Amino acid sequence: MPLMFRQLAVLGWLWMIPTAHGAGTIVEVSYPPSDRPGELVYGVTYRAWIPEGVDRLRGVIVHQHGCGAGACKGGETAADDLHWQALARKWNCALLGPSYKQPEGQDCRAWCDPRRGSRARFLQALDDLASRSSHPELATVPWCLWGHSGGAFWTSLMMTSDPDRIVAAWLRSGTAFATWEKGEIPRPEIPEATYRIPTMCNPGAKERDESRFQGAWNGTMSMFRSYRARGAPIGFAPDPRTKHECGDSRYLAIPFFDACLATRLPNEGTGGAKLRAVDLSRGWLAPVLGSEAVPASSFKGDLAGSVWLPDDRVARAWMEYVRTGAAGDATPPPAPWGVKVARKAGGGIEITWDARADIESGLRQFLITRDGKEIGRVPEHPAGRFGRPLFQAMSYHDTPERPLPAMRYIDTTETTGPMSDYRVIAVNGVGMESKPSPPTRLP
Repeated sequence: MPLMFRQLAVLGWLWMIPTAHGAGTIVEVSYPPSDRPGELVYGVTYRAWIPEGVDRLRGVIVHQHGCGAGACKGGETAADDLHWQALARKWNCALLGPSYKQPEGQDCRAWCDPRRGSRARFLQALDDLASRSSHPELATVPWCLWGHSGGAFWTSLMMTSDPDRIVAAWLRSGTAFATWEKGEIPRPEIPEATYRIPTMCNPGAKERDESRFQGAWNGTMSMFRSYRARGAPIGFAPDPRTKHECGDSRYLAIPFFDACLATRLPNEGTGGAKLRAVDLSRGWLAPVLGSEAVPASSFKGDLAGSVWLPDDRVARAWMEYVRTGAAGDATPPPAPWGVKVARKAGGGIEITWDARADIESGLRQFLITRDGKEIGRVPEHPAGRFGRPLFQAMSYHDTPERPLPAMRYIDTTETTGPMSDYRVIAVNGVGMESKPSPPTRLP
């Protein structure tokens, strides 16, 4: 199969292209809006990143944007996110970013209620991507569902329709729970399996007193209390620094999914397809709106109202996150590799490289050295409007902002001889530096 092709899929166009840095492949399929009763009234594009060298995928991590034209636009780059790709690569999962074509001012619930056609389109996209990507298992493997605002509304309803396929769920600033409880939308049937899905409710603490977004706080708190009272493995992690924007929530969301994938995915090589059950006795617990977690066996508070956390590592990240709005990292990132150096016809030396994000804290920037001395940084000034400054600047929607940066630097400082050694150093999200890449010289 060629690396890039265009082929008509069922009701849509499908593309398969290499990623910017050659690590993995993006598969994309688009569908037009439908005017048939019960079908999705908006067009939608699904972009799936598949790690390089994977024989068989074990799952799909879905990063679902929220309501409005801006959120739909933000969702277009979800599959390009190097940090979320690091999690997907670790577990041989695809990273899927849907992007609905909802015009501004139009009814968001026409897609964020999956019963109105978006669930059927999502399943169709998995089938089409599976048949065209050389990964037929993509249609049947389980999912991690991350959703923001309307995407969290969608996720909470998918938890009721497809609980046996969901490894874990993350609800950033949204849920449909209060809406169906008030009778604003049809109340779904909630099977017992829904109450066995590891879930994290993650509102912005400043939403609590914000009239526009107060419903996100109240709704997630109501869902948390209702589900936890039934023994569900569900947590509550208010972000102390934000309103409705996603902030630095990824520094808790990624370790949360990492822990859930470790405990719930079927063991490789066993041939089993059923998700493993959560062992609640091995979790950690904390009082809701508290900031101290302890092993479940040591918790003395109200179990029915306690915050559930899957393990000690997530508990430590949670304790830091609810205090500061982020979580730390004590380990350096992996070193860059594949450094190439070439003279440009118009002058200067072009340096390119490849790198993987630090799974704990992502990538902030790269340091470029020549003969042991730093000559530049990429980017020179990392951006962080909605959280930590990063190599891929994050949007309001927890997706990389465009234009996506390249791992590339032009050395114009002086005429360089063939014996100069170039190296690249990665800097992670908390400022820790990797080992330098092996030295590379001009050919």
